[in-house]
Amino acid sequence: MNGKDNMPVTELPTHLPTNTGRRGFVIKMSSVAAVLASGGVLTACGGSGSTSILNGEQAAFNYGVASGDPLADRVILWTHAKVSTDDTVELTWQMAADASFAAVLFSGKVNATKDASFTAKVDVTGLAANTEYFYRFVAPNNSISPVGRTRTLPVGNVAEVKLAVFSCSDYPAGYFNAYDAAVSSGAQFALHLGDYIYEYKDGVYPPVASQVAGRVSAPASETVTVADYRARHALHKADPYLKALHARMPMIAIWDDHEFANNAWMDGAENHNPATQGAWSARKAAASQVYHEWMPIRTPDTSNLLKIYRSFDFGNLLSLHMLDTRIIGREQAPDRMVDAQGRDVANPQFLPYAFNKNKQLMGLTQQAWLDTQMTASKATWQVLGNQTVMGRVQLPASVLSTNLSTASVTAYLTAKATPVASQTQAQKDLLDVTKNPKISYTFDNWEGYPNARDTVFASAAKLKTAGKKFLVLSGDSHNAWFNKLTLADGTQVGAEFAGMSVTSSGFEGVFPPEVVPPATLAGTVKALVDDISYIDTYRRGYMLITLTPTLAKADYVYVSTVTSSSYTTSVDTLTYAG
Repeated sequence: MNGKDNMPVTELPTHLPTNTGRRGFVIKMSSVAAVLASGGVLTACGGSGSTSILNGEQAAFNYGVASGDPLADRVILWTHAKVSTDDTVELTWQMAADASFAAVLFSGKVNATKDASFTAKVDVTGLAANTEYFYRFVAPNNSISPVGRTRTLPVGNVAEVKLAVFSCSDYPAGYFNAYDAAVSSGAQFALHLGDYIYEYKDGVYPPVASQVAGRVSAPASETVTVADYRARHALHKADPYLKALHARMPMIAIWDDHEFANNAWMDGAENHNPATQGAWSARKAAASQVYHEWMPIRTPDTSNLLKIYRSFDFGNLLSLHMLDTRIIGREQAPDRMVDAQGRDVANPQFLPYAFNKNKQLMGLTQQAWLDTQMTASKATWQVLGNQTVMGRVQLPASVLSTNLSTASVTAYLTAKATPVASQTQAQKDLLDVTKNPKISYTFDNWEGYPNARDTVFASAAKLKTAGKKFLVLSGDSHNAWFNKLTLADGTQVGAEFAGMSVTSSGFEGVFPPEVVPPATLAGTVKALVDDISYIDTYRRGYMLITLTPTLAKADYVYVSTVTSSSYTTSVDTLTYAG
């Protein structure tokens, strides 16, 4: 996969606008002519990278360009520039109103240094609100990076915002077709809700037999050190589809566990062994350092790289609050109790509601910050960019402990449909939550932190009273959901659009479609869980979220495959009026 020309053309969803070319490696062909006219050298844009002579050596922009964390008057610009001598590369950054750079509006200097892994970031200020800009980096001898397109946030009365939302992009699991599809979606901004990279040793997740040919992790070892994480980030940034996405629109990103290690929390992770991998604090510091180097993120606190929660205001339409529910304040999740066969033990004492109720997910400081931000905001929509599923996804223990067997599902749903006066004692026992408690399929999400979730929902209830609308965007689960967000008494305070993964496998790994038809599984889950309105358990893709003053619309854009770069798309659409 060296660039655009050797990739087959794929179908686009017919209802989505196509504002750019199919692959988007060069934002506009006019930029090529502009570069040549300026005396620069531009070769293999977005494929093997642009190169030029610098002091007798090649200076490469092998990972393209990216922008991120836009505000109304500023945006982060990012690139990577390297020469073989490890010398610092002095770059000039430029911003213009069009891809020809006929008139450079803003420019300045920034260095790509060895200490920062030869990445370079600049926070460009003084920009006009709600404005699209083109940008590039120029090295000595007029070598020029690929051209990127970015935009600032709107102010005042805003009629519409479109967001492309991603999570869980495991490189060896498949092609990043979701990123490619979003380039031509009409989205103005990209959100990444975590698991931008995965830390596993090559061949572990997915196992070798399930890896897509040619998609091999680098380094081959598990990522533990600064050098490891840098190599893994570089692997992803070299992907042509991801480079095209970054070049097309600014990204607002937050990390989840796999930027560190699986099922991470403040003081450890399921996939971290201090005896062989050293102190968790050292690994956490390495991962966070590299994340700030390689992602187009504004660092809220340079003295604490673990603090990345932050807000973005899109005029009076929406305030987006990007949370860290993984590293800075999360206590260890409750363990799931299972029997010898790996089935859930149906015993109330093992429920998070019976113990660990006060465990923190965000931490008290971030929780107070979020409440303050949402209360002070004047925007109609208060939107959380959040890693893990927040809705009440709870299944009866009798069903979960049998892995959703037909007999257990039928027995429970029959009891649920039977009038109380006609129920047998066995049916009454099935519906009695003290005898047949409802249990989440995982305690790693908000289910393991009930008080923390109830605190957020209490804030959401106050927002509703104040005339604001509450919406959560979530990742992590690899499956697509639309959930009602409810108080303990069933009062709805908001909704959750939770997105499918870019490549990581979902429930189809547990319930193969050829064994359990996806429609059957989805219908069963919706019948068992009151707060779920939609679920897709087997397809990969991204969400295109469109927000207006009266409506939130989610286009769940599914790619037909991740095992080939040739794909088609299909769309399921859901709406929420608040």
